[in-house]
Amino acid sequence: MEYKVTVATGTSEYSGTNNYIYVTLVGERGESERTVLDNPGLDFRRGAVDDYTVKSAADLGPLILVRLEKQKYWVEDNWFCLYVKVSVPGQRCSYTFPCYRWLVGDKVVVELREGTGHPQLRDDTLPLEISHRKAELQERQKIYRWLAWAPGIPKCIDAKSEADLPQDARFDNEKRSDFVGSLHYALLELSLKKLAIKFGKSWNDLDDFKRIFWKLRSPIAEYTMKHWKEDSFFGYQFLNGSNPRMITRCKELPSNFPVTGDMVQSSLIPTTTLKEELKKGNIFLVDHAIMDGIPANVIRDKTQHIAAPLCLLYEHPEKGLIPIAIQLDQKPDKDTPVFLPSDPPLAWLLAKMWVRHAEFQVFQLLSHLLRTHLVVEVICVSTLRQLPAVHPIYKVRGSLQECFLGKIHLHKLVVSTGGDGLLILAQREYKVLTYRSLQPKFDFLDRGVTKLRDYFYRNHSMMLWDVIQNFVSGIVSLYYKSDSEVEQDSELQAWINDVAVEGFVDVPHFGLASELKTKEELITLLSVVIFTSTAQHAATNNGQFDWCAWVPNTPCTMRHPPPTDKDAVTMGMIMDTLPDISQSCFGFLSFLQIPMGQYVEQYFTEPAALRVIDKFRKELKELEEQIIAQNEGLELQYLYLCPSRMENSITI
Repeated sequence: MEYKVTVATGTSEYSGTNNYIYVTLVGERGESERTVLDNPGLDFRRGAVDDYTVKSAADLGPLILVRLEKQKYWVEDNWFCLYVKVSVPGQRCSYTFPCYRWLVGDKVVVELREGTGHPQLRDDTLPLEISHRKAELQERQKIYRWLAWAPGIPKCIDAKSEADLPQDARFDNEKRSDFVGSLHYALLELSLKKLAIKFGKSWNDLDDFKRIFWKLRSPIAEYTMKHWKEDSFFGYQFLNGSNPRMITRCKELPSNFPVTGDMVQSSLIPTTTLKEELKKGNIFLVDHAIMDGIPANVIRDKTQHIAAPLCLLYEHPEKGLIPIAIQLDQKPDKDTPVFLPSDPPLAWLLAKMWVRHAEFQVFQLLSHLLRTHLVVEVICVSTLRQLPAVHPIYKVRGSLQECFLGKIHLHKLVVSTGGDGLLILAQREYKVLTYRSLQPKFDFLDRGVTKLRDYFYRNHSMMLWDVIQNFVSGIVSLYYKSDSEVEQDSELQAWINDVAVEGFVDVPHFGLASELKTKEELITLLSVVIFTSTAQHAATNNGQFDWCAWVPNTPCTMRHPPPTDKDAVTMGMIMDTLPDISQSCFGFLSFLQIPMGQYVEQYFTEPAALRVIDKFRKELKELEEQIIAQNEGLELQYLYLCPSRMENSITI
């Protein structure tokens, strides 16, 4: 009996191989001949889809798995296999065996299960199916181990560098090149312009920062360069900039922020008072208390400086959200003045710069790294440790290498926090991080910002959440018909226990239960994971260049302490405080790989699941059309949450 076997090789660099590849088909009634796959010409080239014939003495019955073997030819040559498809003689049906992994080493053997999802261990009845399922997890648990790298921090994969990760968990070569290249592109551009970088030297004036721009441009970055001094633009960034999750409604002024009504009256409309606007819900606060007392970084033997500002904002009926008071320290005293829009212009400008500097530390290290990369890394590690490839929840996992490599490179940023400061900041954040806050509906509700005007990040987040939740609900409902089936899935329960008890064990108030009792709980958790690794990551990552390229708008570091005397602020003081030439040249570039909903790794093979995915894609397309339509006519467009501009999973 002859079977047609189709083998697909990966499309990324170095996916092909010149080694020997053997295949054996395993069915309920026996095994085929061990067959070397060898057609005339070159086999297994990058991107190739090759057909072969595999013989069997008898009908194998329903196929259970495919056994792939790789043996060295002249030299060892790794191979990335996408999938294997098998057509049965005389039947219209075919079997798809997803692979999407590297075969590394000589005489390596990989066994692939057919792609139909099997959520329950009891769904496998044959001894071979059960033993394969258990052996797969035992092997993965040896490879993917937990590491507690610091107290008060979620556990992570046990790897010190990308080289320590298994081959399947690393970036492909093209993506790694894009990642590293983006970090150095700004410096390269400056060298091409023959700009002499004088390490440790200040720019001469604010216009000098324009020298960073050459080919590195975007409409928002150019808009920022022109409007960054404006109070309305400053306020807008709390809603739709690179850190849109900090602003909260202020019902009562903090005791450590001695702002009076008389101080801010000139910023309000004439017919109202601060007390009245607090009651109406038009006063908002951005409090960077988490930065208080954080040890500053040392760059080239020079200690940088950090502030923990409080910023009071007012939703003006005509001007939009505007700042009305700023204090640059958490402890008010004679050396900690409250800065006001009525102060000398340079003093007010420098105060806003300090707030934006704190925003940079928070969005880059907390909103971006900790609340997306490190949170999703826990889920990825647990998924690889506890769910076999045939489990449907395994099929919607994130990408571990992208979480990990982002973490490695973000540690190298030129910022005011670093080393001990980074760790302390992370520990503080995880003391207050909750599972509830990762759910957009509760996040906006708890912060009291459900009615803020022009909060496009909120509007688009809620629209995306609904589409994601519908998709997850459709997938989950295919495999779990009742709450009891969720409860009885031993692998699923081991997975959530691994997440909560191992991964987040040192996050005291996270609030994720160690068991799943209902379909709704499972749907919510998976929706949180997808939303965090797509929409939330895009909101904090994809606009880095837009908002940070114009350095005075979002300084990555500050070289002098915050001002204590409003009347003493000069342009020279501002230039000496802002990042120097070399610090300013750090490139904040984002890049896009695979748009949301476009699954390159086709783990789902069942027609019903493919229909759910197709519906998801259509809804994402419709959502994108809505977002684009809403942005028509806006001078400053918010497009970061367009599905085509977001990745399936975290990139950097």
